[in-house]
Amino acid sequence: MSKASELKKHDKKELEKKIEELRKKQRELRFGKARGELKNPMEKRQVKREIARILTVLREKS
Repeated sequence: MSKASELKKHDKKELEKKIEELRKKQRELRFGKARGELKNPMEKRQVKREIARILTVLREKS
């Protein structure tokens, strides 16, 4: 979990790469929940919020 102030230090390419990784993780968590394998449901929410945080920082930079 990164704070917005920490994310602002990264450049646009790094943030976009991190979004790709988090979206992949989010997809895996969603499928894991559908299969009943999800052990920590809070993790799904944390990933969603992290993606939102990064998107906000990217919008501020552009």
